[in-house]
Amino acid sequence: MENLKQVKKTISLDQYGIKNAKINYQLEPEELQAIAIEKGQGVEADSGALAINTGEFTGRSPKDRFIVKDDVTKDRVWWGNINIPFEPEKFDKLYNKVVNYLSNKEVFVRDSYACADENYKLNIRVINEFPWSNQFAYNMFLRPTEDELKRFNPEWTIINAPGFMADPEEDGTRQHNFAILDFTKKIALIGGTGYTGEIKKGIFSALNFILPVFKNTMPMHCSANVGADGDTAIFFGLSGTGKTTLSTDPNRSLIGDDEHGWTKENTIFNFEGGCYAKVINLSRDNEPEIYDAIKKGAILENVILDAEGKVDFTDTSITQNTRVSYPIHHIENIQEPSIGKNPKNIFFLTADAFGVIPPISKLTPSQAAYHFISGYTAKVAGTEAGVVEPTPSFSACFGAPFMPLHPAKYAEMLSAKMTDAGVNVWLVNTGWTGGPYGVGTRMKLKYTRAMINAVLNGDLGLYNYDDYHIHSVFGVAQPRSCPGVPTEVLSPRTTWNDDEAYYTTAFKLTNAFRENFKKFEAHCTEEIRRGGPQRYAF
Repeated sequence: MENLKQVKKTISLDQYGIKNAKINYQLEPEELQAIAIEKGQGVEADSGALAINTGEFTGRSPKDRFIVKDDVTKDRVWWGNINIPFEPEKFDKLYNKVVNYLSNKEVFVRDSYACADENYKLNIRVINEFPWSNQFAYNMFLRPTEDELKRFNPEWTIINAPGFMADPEEDGTRQHNFAILDFTKKIALIGGTGYTGEIKKGIFSALNFILPVFKNTMPMHCSANVGADGDTAIFFGLSGTGKTTLSTDPNRSLIGDDEHGWTKENTIFNFEGGCYAKVINLSRDNEPEIYDAIKKGAILENVILDAEGKVDFTDTSITQNTRVSYPIHHIENIQEPSIGKNPKNIFFLTADAFGVIPPISKLTPSQAAYHFISGYTAKVAGTEAGVVEPTPSFSACFGAPFMPLHPAKYAEMLSAKMTDAGVNVWLVNTGWTGGPYGVGTRMKLKYTRAMINAVLNGDLGLYNYDDYHIHSVFGVAQPRSCPGVPTEVLSPRTTWNDDEAYYTTAFKLTNAFRENFKKFEAHCTEEIRRGGPQRYAF
């Protein structure tokens, strides 16, 4: 500890342009929590976790995410309304304003890294205005040992100043908040928002560019776990579709809950050192591992507490995007290190707001590529700024807001790896059954778990016409039976009790699929195009 304390005393931020700051370096979570409470920025819940309010923004703001357009990125990034270009000169001016803002202030600095595989390790220095933002960085990034800190050399820097408000006319932003990546300077610059998710998604977006371009490794917005036999399962899906919940399984070791790489050697490694789970309607009965991870060191975001510090997980008066972050070791059953081999099953999770996609279906290789590029789900209220109710949506690669390259690039990598590893791919609807949102009900978690377990146990591994029904609209193979699941639940049409209404809605969704896919067709093979849903029943 002596050497670590010495580093704390001598670290300087002058090289970043931050002058005369009071620097709190590499504080322990207990220290950061105490400072946050002392400053009136949070309170302690009865579980011991720190409860904070992120302020104006309780979710990501995709329209305010930018990438500096320069020699590194101009011919590689898929520019558009997802990857919005930012002028280098404007970045430099805004950067100078932010570091001047942080000068003469108390700041919190943490050295950490991403990527559990030593061959892909990315050293990160995080500079935060608020102590709880720095505690979030402790939770979510991988934590160096004291020996590693002695020779630590940061490659990327995150500068996070929630209290700094940009001037759009002068600074080139859309509004006062912003999250900007500069791949030449290797800086993630975040301001005007306290939402901590911007910190982790900044590095995830950077790795989504770095790994495929420079490392021939596929980045994935997914969770992953591994069974006793060493078989790895991968769960793709956007926020609210169940990645964290379904991958946190007492019978399987958790590799990670959100962001991973898939190497040419067919290993899977976690980018992070923690989990960032939604806690809306959380209960110990349904999600005991996540519930019990909420303890000293965890950070609860935008939840409501009573006078005794007890959280009401059903209260969404601040946002439906209530969250908890915690270091991965808060989960008992984890894979150490966070690396898995032999991927056997891939699950595409979708929260279908129309309620017409089967609760589970097996995909052919062409269907897998099509659905991966499409990334159909529903935006869940509160996950993004301005979204107040679930809205059917398409997000390429189940993570378009974080993908700097064209989606076809990631789809090509996935198809090649699927073939090489011989994996099975499944489409799982964790959304609505018995009708669309507002009419039907959300699929019961116990049924989804039973379907996932049946796949992992090999009970749904066979493929023949006696075991499966080919869906007349989507063309996917839905099982006729599954242990632990009522037979009628497996057929979405049956749950509606109105064939005409069901098919009308299903064809409406197929039109949305085809319309969305038009922008990708020129980059896809005929085989992939044929993987989409059918226009008419047959």
